[in-house]
Amino acid sequence: MNATTTDPRLEGRALKRVAYDADTIARRVAELGAEITAAYPGGDLLVLGLLKGSFIFLSDLVRQIRRPLQVDFLVASSYGDATVSSGVVNLVYDPETKLEGKHILLVEDIVDSGRTLNRLMALLGERRPKSLEICALLHKHIATELRYPTKFVGFDAPHEFLVGYGLDHAENFRHLPYIASLQ
Repeated sequence: MNATTTDPRLEGRALKRVAYDADTIARRVAELGAEITAAYPGGDLLVLGLLKGSFIFLSDLVRQIRRPLQVDFLVASSYGDATVSSGVVNLVYDPETKLEGKHILLVEDIVDSGRTLNRLMALLGERRPKSLEICALLHKHIATELRYPTKFVGFDAPHEFLVGYGLDHAENFRHLPYIASLQ
């Protein structure tokens, strides 16, 4: 799909460009699933999705991981209706699953400022997991405040505001099967 194509899901908004099409995303998610499978040959694995943005990526990713695992979710908010992180991280939902002694893989849609991940990694680390790693679909590599490495990265993201495949603007456009920037 190119930027001139009209997609009814865009509610009349024009695309600047498609950064990653659905086939490219599917291939990379399969590769990540294989990498994660190899990285966790044993032990209890909990894939912890950061809602709402990670839900599509997480559902595709866990189906590509070829080993037993559990899934749970966190809800944190730092954007609201803005296109730039507010810097204030609100934890809205805490996982119900016991974390102690498990390999925890925190799945994020995009690493931007790093503030949300810093807060969540510190919180999760206090619960004594066996290991704690980050998997992000996109990484902008501008997270100067991020104190934790991102072990698994789908794509290096362009420095523009992206929507689709779980990424939103004011709760819209998450359902696009591709990742794009709007005009």
